[in-house]
This record gives sequence, C-alpha cells and structure tokens, in this order.
Amino acid sequence: MVTLSEENYLKAIYHLGKQGVNAVSTNAIAEKMDTKASSVTDMIKKLAEKNLVNYIKYQGVSLTKEGRLTAASVVRKHRLWEVFLVEKLHFSWDEVHEVAEQLEHIQSKKLINELDVFLDYPTHDPHGDPIPDKDGNISKTDKIILSQLQVSERCMCVGANDSSADFLKYLDKHHIALGTQIQIISKEPFDESMTIKVGDVAINISKVVSNNIYVKSQTL
Repeated sequence: MVTLSEENYLKAIYHLGKQGVNAVSTNAIAEKMDTKASSVTDMIKKLAEKNLVNYIKYQGVSLTKEGRLTAASVVRKHRLWEVFLVEKLHFSWDEVHEVAEQLEHIQSKKLINELDVFLDYPTHDPHGDPIPDKDGNISKTDKIILSQLQVSERCMCVGANDSSADFLKYLDKHHIALGTQIQIISKEPFDESMTIKVGDVAINISKVVSNNIYVKSQTL
C-alpha cells in the first residue's frame, strides 16, 4: 500500500522527470516538495524498498515501471477531478488545483474509471495539461508558447504553463481561457512584450505572461 506522502513524492518525481522518463536530483525533489534534502533521502529509501524508484548516486532518482504507473495514476485522478470541478460544478480554473490535490488520493479504480466515462473521456485538464489514460499513456499535442508567434498570426489558447492561482486569475481578468481566440497585433523588440487581441480588446502582455500561455497556431 502506497501512502499519501509517498504518492506525493512519486508525483513530484514524475513531473520533474518529464512523465517519469528522466532521472532527477534529490535537491530538485526537495525544492519541489519544499522540504529538507535529508527528508527526501529517507523517503527515497522507502520508495526504493517498495520497488517504486531507482536511485544511483550522482545520477539521481528515476521511477521504476511500477512507480511510473502509480505516479501517472495520481496525475490522472487529479486532472480528471479538475475537469469535473470546472465542467460540472463550475469552479474557475484557478480554484480547482487545491481541491483536486485532496481528491487525487481516492483509491477506488472503479470510481475513477466511471468518472472518466461520465466526463466523456477528456484528454486534457482545464489548464491544458494531458490526462494519462488508465495505462499511464499520454496523448501528444502540438501546442507552443504564445511568445513564439509573430505579428498578425492567430492562435487558440490551449493551456497555461503556470498553474498558480495568481496567474490564472490574471488570465481570467483578461478573459483568456481554454479555447480563447488570440491574434498577435505587435511585438516590442526591447522587452519582448506583445500586444494581443482578445475578442475586440487589445491587451499588452509581458514576456513572462506570453511564455506561460500555451496556444495552437491557426491559419487563416
């Protein structure tokens, strides 16, 4: 049986290692979990004993096949619950993360599979992140960051790289959400800010903002 704390560590390694493919350092895990390196070392030993991670000194921590499946399952539950909260209970996308953090640890596979069916098998959560299927597989997307587009190009918002409440509230304030149509009006070479058109409104956004909005380019 994997504990709640162990699931959180596996999820952190999964995200840091790009879906559990790459090895990550214990320092990176400590920063992600906001804890001491010594605490990470203790947890890694426990996870290794359960055959959930591999640890090689100076090379880092990687997930075993079982560890990756466990982590992907937690991520799957988290993102399905986010879809449910937004689509069915009408939470805003800046509110759902904290609630989903609690719901992701529910162990009933039947409940989660039925939730998937109920939501009509969503492939992405409200932030545009892909939802692993029950086997841990993730569908690929052709998303790019908004800052890569050039003047006059059009695109559609498909996600946010920064899922903090403050950033999502900023997007809501400017009526930018999944599916929002955006056109690039101008780009400032000096600070790489840009002016975009959302609906009939022109908005000036910083490079930090444009680097954290995922879009799908659209041709006229």
